[in-house]
Amino acid sequence: MGLSVVGKILTRHLVTGELVAGEKIGVRIDQTLTQDATGTMAYLEFEAMGTQRVRTELSVSYVDHNMAMFGPENHNDHLYLQSIAARIGAYFSRAGNGICHQVHLERFARPGRTLLGSDSHTPTAGGMGMVAIGAGGLDVALAMSGAPFTMEAPRVIGVRLTGRLSPWVAAKDIIFRVLEILTTKGNVNCIIEYCGPGVETLSVPERATCTNMGAELGVTTSVFPSDERTRDYLRAQGREDIWEPLSADLDATYDRVIDIDLSTLEPLTSAPSSPDNIVTVRSVQGKEIHQVLVGSCTNSSYRDLMIVASMLKGRTIHPRVQMGISPGSRQVFEMIAENGALATLIGAGCRILESACGPCIGQGQSAGDDRVSLRTFNRNFKGRSGTKDDQVYLVSPETAAASALQGVFTDPRTLDMPYPSFEWPKRFRIDDAMIIPPPADGSGVEVIRGSTIGDPPTNSTLPDDVNGKVLIKVGDKITTDHIMPAGPFLKFRSNIPAYSEAVFYIFNEPDKPAFFERAAEWRDQGGHGIIVGGESYGQGSSREHAAICPMYLGIKAKIVKSIERIHLANLINFGIVPLLFAAPDDYDGIDEGDRLSIDGIAAQLRAGTEIMVRNTTKDTAFRTRHTLTDEEVEIVIAGGKLNQVASS
Repeated sequence: MGLSVVGKILTRHLVTGELVAGEKIGVRIDQTLTQDATGTMAYLEFEAMGTQRVRTELSVSYVDHNMAMFGPENHNDHLYLQSIAARIGAYFSRAGNGICHQVHLERFARPGRTLLGSDSHTPTAGGMGMVAIGAGGLDVALAMSGAPFTMEAPRVIGVRLTGRLSPWVAAKDIIFRVLEILTTKGNVNCIIEYCGPGVETLSVPERATCTNMGAELGVTTSVFPSDERTRDYLRAQGREDIWEPLSADLDATYDRVIDIDLSTLEPLTSAPSSPDNIVTVRSVQGKEIHQVLVGSCTNSSYRDLMIVASMLKGRTIHPRVQMGISPGSRQVFEMIAENGALATLIGAGCRILESACGPCIGQGQSAGDDRVSLRTFNRNFKGRSGTKDDQVYLVSPETAAASALQGVFTDPRTLDMPYPSFEWPKRFRIDDAMIIPPPADGSGVEVIRGSTIGDPPTNSTLPDDVNGKVLIKVGDKITTDHIMPAGPFLKFRSNIPAYSEAVFYIFNEPDKPAFFERAAEWRDQGGHGIIVGGESYGQGSSREHAAICPMYLGIKAKIVKSIERIHLANLINFGIVPLLFAAPDDYDGIDEGDRLSIDGIAAQLRAGTEIMVRNTTKDTAFRTRHTLTDEEVEIVIAGGKLNQVASS
């Protein structure tokens, strides 16, 4: 039986286990990336392990999230990150150099390699033929120290592309179609592999749009083959020497195949407030809009901005609309400045934002009350924009520009203009001056630790009995944005006590104590906090703070109907017991405030997969189960991975 692209890369990197779907495997990691919102904790964790030097082929620390710098917190993080990178042998991409995923695709991504990043959109590099996986910071720190990454051998879903995109239909519409089919839940431990003759019609930046938003499916990653289009892109980046062809064998098989004829697609949009709420742009044609933002790691490439600039040339955006542009990298920014596209965008009335994540993570550009915002981003979770009851639609750059001109949702196919064209550069502008390579010997580098940078918190070992209280009960599709919001709270990522005050902030009510107050009070009384949730708990970002901060507040267990991959790993890493309802209807019999007891929890975890829980408030009992391996059970009992490493 032939191998898929995924099978070939994983086989080449397999350290432990067998590549059989559902089996635990250890995979060698070639490259890592971090960004400043997750990176500070990751490097603090790396230091806590006692490793002196990174042991990967390449590790890169990017600064692209906390850029506003209100107060000293952000700059303190940046200074720490730059100095620790030099100390341990990582490259450092300075503030202003661009969004990590865009820059990594341009300058570091390599076909056939593995990449682990402390950001859920690390799979962007799958557009280059990499197995690129998002993970929590502690897992990335472990990979930097040379440890294999433990994962479940995936089921591989083939997305077979045929035909060619019609004018005004974009790569964003491909991933929208996949989201419409697979939704954001039920895809844990799957990998998407794009195949078929339609693949060769897509450039690397277009492929990267698809792999980037694959994170919203909840899959482990998404991968394209490496072909002549890949080679063309690398040649233009001055990196053709690292190209290698990589494609699935002719007799490769997939666990499931989804067929998409590109020629039949039309402009689509993700309506509020979930990336899989897909409707046609045609169905919302004429809806009044008020804001348009083009950028993020999904759609900020040279290709995307040139399309938008061509559409806006000689025109002015509608007077009702505010439009912002975030170039994805310094390379893109300089190229559109040199060829006049930047002047076109400014002349059309666009506001030019920094080459950073910015509005995508709620760092500015929040829309007004009851105002519709169109964004070329990857997530539209409720409140993520910074406006509590926001109305965020995700769209392609083509739909964004068309709508900005008209002031209403506009199917770009209805415009009275030819489809824009531009000439792909034979060579991109290459200037790596903002990427600082590490010295050959960093032992003499002084690591700068500002007053706002704390130590990574450690957990106590798991108690013999959990004396629990349900501190909050939440529903389905709870994202890590719900658990740990970004926006104005993001600057506290290096200060766990301060950031913990934001846990479940979105659910706080004016007439009752905030979640963190209830949790801290119960913790200080010697009680153990429990969180109850529904389906697909922990969607979205890789932010391990959604485990660290609840841990700090005394949470010992989360009982949910189903849980997403990265959040599950983070809970294990920080010693919170992840339990699943054996009978989902038992969820209905629990209320906030109920007292739950789990007697002999360590012994139960070691004995099997079934864990009995008593609801002493209602004098009932129910069964839960866990999916932990023997190794993961011991990590949880130890109180987390850092405890286990420290004691070894």
